[in-house]
Amino acid sequence: MQTLGLKCWCVFQRPLVLTDTKFPFMLTDFKRFFFLLDDENFSGKYFHLIDPDVAEDQKNPERKKLKVKEVHLTKLLATKVAVHSFVANLFRSIWGVSHSRAPPAIKYYFDFLDAQADSMKIADPDVLHIWKTNSLPLRFWVNILKNPQFVFDLEKTPHLDGCLSVIAQAFMDSFSLSETQLGKGAPTNKLLYARDIPTFKQEVKAYYKLIRDLPSVQDTEFKNFLQEESKKHENEFCEAAALKELYKYIQQYFKEIKDKLEQSGAPAELTEQLHHVKESFDGLKSCSWN
Repeated sequence: MQTLGLKCWCVFQRPLVLTDTKFPFMLTDFKRFFFLLDDENFSGKYFHLIDPDVAEDQKNPERKKLKVKEVHLTKLLATKVAVHSFVANLFRSIWGVSHSRAPPAIKYYFDFLDAQADSMKIADPDVLHIWKTNSLPLRFWVNILKNPQFVFDLEKTPHLDGCLSVIAQAFMDSFSLSETQLGKGAPTNKLLYARDIPTFKQEVKAYYKLIRDLPSVQDTEFKNFLQEESKKHENEFCEAAALKELYKYIQQYFKEIKDKLEQSGAPAELTEQLHHVKESFDGLKSCSWN
């Protein structure tokens, strides 16, 4: 057997034809012969990768089969550790507040949700948490995390899509209020960030509280902010297309908007402006829009 092992070592070191006057073997034939001989004469334990749904080999029970999921888990954990600092920095840049000042649009909108909760006499903080989570992180940021090609000039391959889905799932779990019980059969993407999610959840709650405690953004300040942002992106968007989309909304909910303005005691000029806008768009539609 030592001679056979030496010959095998020579074959792998020098991929040449193994010549012998009595047994002329080519490399492929020799490898097949070697493993066949080894399989018949030795009783070692063998391991073979299989899919999780494949049944065990009943003829050779000593051959333990490792499931692919179990083998890949170690590599997944190593990869997660390698990219964890980048993922954590990304998450904290999203729900972080620089210089104790939140973006005016976020502060203004969150204050609006708080005011709506107060007007409806909703005292449950979980309701506000869900409102804010559904309106910004889950509606906007998750879409960017899963589809970076919307922002960057890159190609999202199927492999990259799977990786980003794991990160996006961890991001969504960070905003969840429910406690997920993970068992042996839990999905792998849930297990990867199981230890990090509780810390992320505390940071998210602190983020919402910090924004609520910041000074309110006045209407004039917010209006100036919007005007400045509009100037930055002048001539980048089609105003006619945006106005057309607004008209569709006004046309569909005109009666509801009008009734709401009257019920809330809004100034009469707002109702007049609403009628003026609708009439103007109706005129444009009859002239040029289909």
